[in-house]
Amino acid sequence: MNKISYAGYRFPPEIIHQAIWLYLRFSLSLRDVEDLLAERGIGLSYESIRRWVNHFGPLIAADLRKRRPRPHATWHLDEVYLKIDGRLVYLWRAVDAEGEVLDVLVQAKRNKHAALKLMRKLLKKYGFIPDLLITDDLRSYGAAARELGIEKHHGRGRWRNNRAENSHQPTRRRERKMQGFKSRGSAQRFLSTHAAVYNTFNVQRHLTSAKPHRGFRAAAMDTWRTAVAAA
Repeated sequence: MNKISYAGYRFPPEIIHQAIWLYLRFSLSLRDVEDLLAERGIGLSYESIRRWVNHFGPLIAADLRKRRPRPHATWHLDEVYLKIDGRLVYLWRAVDAEGEVLDVLVQAKRNKHAALKLMRKLLKKYGFIPDLLITDDLRSYGAAARELGIEKHHGRGRWRNNRAENSHQPTRRRERKMQGFKSRGSAQRFLSTHAAVYNTFNVQRHLTSAKPHRGFRAAAMDTWRTAVAAA
């Protein structure tokens, strides 16, 4: 996989990596990350961190996504509203049965066309039809599944879709910390990047004992270090 070039930047790659990791891994503001680095003797502006995240974040996320294994064959789809620049938009999200974020899509509408766009993107991205596609009772999902010819894989039920509904919680926390998203484009870029980092470090601590958890966490850090390695 292509390594990232950090040529032309005043700070060494290790500091850039740390700043980006802190911001994407934890629910911290840019100023929080600036303060944490300042405590370690690294003086930089939060605007520098913003530029690093915007430039390197999508590159790192793309590398992390390529390293993920094939997702579970049960997918959960859901949508929630976001308020951006005073307007309501909808965040469409797909996760698998293990909580892996498959994709996120910020769209202006909550209708069949929007559901169809998400489903087509998922099918093209992963190259297979899931055994089960679980959604809530929004009719747009059923209409989109029929148009794609996968209605026999579609299952509905409000309580069956808790996996997708719970997956919105990290986004809500980040949205509050960032005091809202500024535009649909910036929301899409950040949430796609955040999802890739979240998947890498989501090691299901509550499902494992201490020793396996340490191994999973170390493996996640190794994956991150490989993804951000300099050219």
